[in-house]
Amino acid sequence: MYQGEELWKRERKLVLEEREGNGRRDRTYRGLPDHLYGAVKKTASGFWEKTCIVDDDGTRLTFGSFMELVDELADYLSVGMQVRPGDHVALLMFNCREFCVAFLALNKLGAMVQPLPSKFKQKEILALLEKADCRLVICEERFAGWMEPVRERGTGVLEVKSGPGRYGFAYLLRDFERPARPVPCRASADGEAVLIFTSGTTSKSKGAVLSNFNIMHAVETYIELLRLTPEDSSIIAVPIYHVTGLIAILGVFLCLGGTVYLHRIFNAGRVLECVRENRITFLHGAPTVFSMLLGEQENFPELPSLRAFACGSSNMPKEKIRMLHRWLPGMDFHTVYGLTETSSPATIFPGDAAESPYIGSSGLPIPGTVFRVTDEEGRELPPGETGEIQVKGSVVLKEYYEMKTETLSEDGWLATGDLGYFNEEGYIFLVDRKKDIINRGGEKICSYDVENELYLFPEIEEAAVVGIPDELYGESAAAVVKCREGASLTEGDIQELLYERIAKYKIPKRVLFVDHLPETPNGKIDKKRIRELFRNQKEEENL
Repeated sequence: MYQGEELWKRERKLVLEEREGNGRRDRTYRGLPDHLYGAVKKTASGFWEKTCIVDDDGTRLTFGSFMELVDELADYLSVGMQVRPGDHVALLMFNCREFCVAFLALNKLGAMVQPLPSKFKQKEILALLEKADCRLVICEERFAGWMEPVRERGTGVLEVKSGPGRYGFAYLLRDFERPARPVPCRASADGEAVLIFTSGTTSKSKGAVLSNFNIMHAVETYIELLRLTPEDSSIIAVPIYHVTGLIAILGVFLCLGGTVYLHRIFNAGRVLECVRENRITFLHGAPTVFSMLLGEQENFPELPSLRAFACGSSNMPKEKIRMLHRWLPGMDFHTVYGLTETSSPATIFPGDAAESPYIGSSGLPIPGTVFRVTDEEGRELPPGETGEIQVKGSVVLKEYYEMKTETLSEDGWLATGDLGYFNEEGYIFLVDRKKDIINRGGEKICSYDVENELYLFPEIEEAAVVGIPDELYGESAAAVVKCREGASLTEGDIQELLYERIAKYKIPKRVLFVDHLPETPNGKIDKKRIRELFRNQKEEENL
């Protein structure tokens, strides 16, 4: 087994202690706050006049004004809407100050927040609301028309009527008579704070229930291991409803005393302009985000304020890390591995991955976690051998909502579904998702391996590899590729170039060129939709 606390002793002097959390005894940081509301309130008391949030329209909130809005909304939700500890409340908003205010107000009341993907369609949203038994939905005005079936079931709906310079809850609070004393904080360390569904809206989707204890350990981990300070600043340009936006950026910077900028829609050029104008120091995103930023490097040759990147959610090719470092040599690149079920971080790369002999690794298990790698029979494997990655500890979810599954054992072990191995120094290397391993006539092909080779070609901007049906071998590799502007690669070119680099059986049988790779609402490359592209192409060829 690999214990994060022991492995990080080489890098940091951290003091951890045993503590009850989620009905388990886990190790966490000494003095860890019980909940997000309490942590932010304490931070705000020392940074009352400092800018906390800058909204998409340029509106600035100090920590003091932000906390006043949080307490005001908490009073309204408690007195006017009868929100009580344990109630499920959904938030359907883009990245905006109203989302941040509502999230922390609900945390104060001890409610469980269900962030809904603003990229989803009405049918998908209604399916998630039905699964989660929400008693209240807080949504932007544009989504209010979707909520008629929800209202018919007796669920309350609050509209956020925002606009440039206009606070979206003002109309609700205008005639509200606040109680003489603010509603007291009702959050607890073991309280259920967030519910996020991890696999869309199908019957197989699982609702990850994260407690305040999970969230606070994750927040403190990022602050400690990335050495973030109140002088740091960041941008939430990724969806705020995902654990990266919600916990790894918003939660971290609220607790830290830093400043966070909210971008309603991701635009690489705008992000880098914001970095340049406001001397942003830290960015956290998926590989797709950093690929898009790389596409703008000619317009932003120098960004000296950027000191650190954190990158997770899927495979980040080594060559892309090196390209980012050549562009921004003063920046440390921290690869992160985690899931919704681990409240965001499970492993973090110490130092700069670009200049490490372990580039390609996702780093070390974070303090408070224990890892193991197992074979198909559940036997633990030694360093260097590939198997399924399993993790337990302080960031691992409390439970799945109304679901028992073998994925989460009774003693807290989470089977991630990811394949990988540890080296002798305790660095983890991801090989592939279990479901994405390609079986070509008994020969196993790791999609990450082939993708990393494709990224070595300067003409290729993005690539993904999946398995497609093969009459002879059962399954073969196929690739979708987005080329840089002006490139003229063909399927044959790519196959010929790969022939010199990897085994013949790994070479993609088909190569499909696209303008954009399909993505999930969380910004990951959507391999399910990519398989559908090949299936549709096959059907068209057979017509």
